[in-house]
Amino acid sequence: MTRNTEDWLSFRIGGQMYAAPLTQVSEVLRDGELTPVPGSASDLLGIRHLRGRIVPVLDGRRRLGLPEEGRADPFQVRQVMLSYGAHLVGIRVDAIGDLLSASANDIAPPLPGGATRDDDPVNGVLPTQGSFVALLDVRRLCRLPLEHEAA
Repeated sequence: MTRNTEDWLSFRIGGQMYAAPLTQVSEVLRDGELTPVPGSASDLLGIRHLRGRIVPVLDGRRRLGLPEEGRADPFQVRQVMLSYGAHLVGIRVDAIGDLLSASANDIAPPLPGGATRDDDPVNGVLPTQGSFVALLDVRRLCRLPLEHEAA
C-alpha cells in the first residue's frame, strides 16, 4: 500500500513553526537588499531583483499578525521564494527548519478560532512532538488570485 505524502519546508516565524509545500518553494536566499515600494501594504518589505525578475518580499511576522519584538538571529533570517502559477513572491522568515513529509491523514484542520479571517493563510496543522506546524496556503499567504490556467 502506498501512502500519498507531500513534502513541506518548515520555517520559524516568531515562536511558531510554519511550513509551505516543497513543490511551491522556488529557493531559499539569505536576507538581502530590498528596494522599498512607497505606499505599499504594511507587510510588503520591498522588491528584490532575482535573475531578471522583480519579486515582492513580504514580512512573515506582519503578514501573519505576529509581534515584532524578539527578532531572530540576523544570521538565520532567510527569504523563502514561493511560486504559485506564474507568480513568485518572497517571505522573510526568522529561520529555516526541517523538511517534513505528511500524508493527508497526518494533517488536522486549523485550530478553532485560528482561521477567523478570509485571508488567513493557515489551511491545516501537522502535530509534532507536543506542538504543531501550521501549514500554509501559498496563494492566500501571498494574496494572489486563483489561477485557472497554468502560465
